[in-house]
Amino acid sequence: MPVKIRLQRKGRRKRPFYHIVIADARAPRDGKFIEKIGTYNPMTVPATIDLDRTAAYEWLVKGAQPTDTVRAILRFKGVLYRKHLMRGVAKGALSQEEADKKYQEWIDAKEGTAAERRAAQEQKEAEFRAAVSGTPPPAPEPEPEAAPEVEATEESAAEDATADAGSTEESREEAADVLGEAKAEADAAEAAGEALAEANEGENDAATGNIDKEV
Repeated sequence: MPVKIRLQRKGRRKRPFYHIVIADARAPRDGKFIEKIGTYNPMTVPATIDLDRTAAYEWLVKGAQPTDTVRAILRFKGVLYRKHLMRGVAKGALSQEEADKKYQEWIDAKEGTAAERRAAQEQKEAEFRAAVSGTPPPAPEPEPEAAPEVEATEESAAEDATADAGSTEESREEAADVLGEAKAEADAAEAAGEALAEANEGENDAATGNIDKEV
């Protein structure tokens, strides 16, 4: 019976995910299959391919025919290159060790390129997310401790009390000066009154004397 290496669709609507299967060509696309040899996810960048290279090579040697998409996958994963090398070994163009070495070098180079593309895509996505989200706000500065504030408050209160005490002393001194001046003025007024009274008494005495003389 004809055997095909093809994709079997999985996943939800607009989010396809495929199984790489060995199936009878007459079976439905998503129906019965013989063996599953890998998976294919086209929604990632680059596409994620998980393939059993040995099983795929053995089915190719047995005569299984891949579809166009699966052929591209097998070429990308090096299965067709291995088949080409094994053909050269069969013809005597190179030894098995040389073929294995060439095949491993090709796989390493291909996987390295895929890893670089994946890393570049991740970096691009990270930069895009950073550009959309914007730069985070700066971290808030730690609040000052309560103890220094209390000390500062106490010092301010002491300064205010000292200033009040100084102003009170100045007020007292000013009041004392005012009282002293008032007392001095009162003493002066009293002395002036006494002098005026004595003068008046002298004048009265003189006037009385004159009157007595006239009489």
